[in-house]
Amino acid sequence: MRYSTVALPVLAAATSVVAEALKPGPDGKYTISSSGVKAQFIPYGATLTNLFVKDKNGEDVDVVLGYEDIDYYGNYPPQDFLTTLGINEGANGFATAKDPGHPVYNSIPGRYVNRIGKGKYTIDGKTYTTQLNDGANTLHSGTNNWSYRIWNVTDATEDSITFAVQDKSNSSQGMFGLVNGQVTYSVKGGTWKIKMEATSPEARTPLMLTQHTYFNLDAYKNPDTVKVWNHTLYMPYSKRYLIADDAALPTGEIGTAAPNSINDFASKAGLFLGHAQNDPKFAGNCGAGGACEGYNGYFLIDDAPKDAVVVSLSSPFSGIKAELRTDQLGVVVYSCNWMDGTADLKSTQGTKTNKKVVRSSCVAIEAQDYVDGINHPEWGRVEKQITGPDQTYSWESSWTFGTL
Repeated sequence: MRYSTVALPVLAAATSVVAEALKPGPDGKYTISSSGVKAQFIPYGATLTNLFVKDKNGEDVDVVLGYEDIDYYGNYPPQDFLTTLGINEGANGFATAKDPGHPVYNSIPGRYVNRIGKGKYTIDGKTYTTQLNDGANTLHSGTNNWSYRIWNVTDATEDSITFAVQDKSNSSQGMFGLVNGQVTYSVKGGTWKIKMEATSPEARTPLMLTQHTYFNLDAYKNPDTVKVWNHTLYMPYSKRYLIADDAALPTGEIGTAAPNSINDFASKAGLFLGHAQNDPKFAGNCGAGGACEGYNGYFLIDDAPKDAVVVSLSSPFSGIKAELRTDQLGVVVYSCNWMDGTADLKSTQGTKTNKKVVRSSCVAIEAQDYVDGINHPEWGRVEKQITGPDQTYSWESSWTFGTL
């Protein structure tokens, strides 16, 4: 995260309406495109619904998860119901998710992503309590986080689109002070760029964001497997990781992955996501009493040169390679353990036999600051995860797509 003290007029006008020239397509999606990327979005959660890139045969492949019916992401509930809650639909952009699992498909959760331990944090000597929606912890600021909100389209061209959200004080339990946020998505050549900024003009508040994208670079078309264990992952600057408890909450300890160990994706290129499947600990590597196989943890990015590729994800089957650059200090890698096989794939994905999103069939790679850093002063990230008046939070990442 970076700070500046420059006021952003567009944030102050977070609820403005985009110029009439821009309209979504008949399918309700806004489309931006370049020579190598076509990306589609909806205002719900500022969500990326489709991301088409070229495979080794020059064919367009939709490499991110999502729903075929955009109404399944979420809709406004009836206004009379909102009124009983004291909520004005237009003011808060409140919406309901039709998918009860709400996996945060390719959207922007916030105002504080990932976990808050025990649902408590302290600012300036005062302790605040947040909604417990992940066992004994808070996940993504609770069940009215930004991925449940209808964002406003404030600007768009053929190759970029900007969404804005106004998060009123305590709209998510325990998150006080108005926050104005925006995200700009743009494409150029084979690169998809994401830039986020936010201000908190009224109070010091927790603020940490990410773009929560789920990938399957084969688009579920590999006849041999729909699992992502055949994808390769290389994170050359990420030998260290946050050790977590059984609920995926960091303990405060920082581990170092030995070469070829479960959490090693730094020692050499070409390691498969499933390279440690034969290790008895792999089946419970991400906790949940041994029920979470694979990965759901935070890897630190150490000493990476500016604009270095910090994550490379690729698939030999499609031949697609995705390279991440980011200004964040680490990434969460989640290998979709909790996908239960009930969600349908989009029509752009799958085969006659592969039609569902099953366990371990995707991977989310989320660039962000240290998970629960607001509660761990030993990491030196507390003040970096709090934004107040006269400060601007910023976040930048890009994915560049090519072939092996």
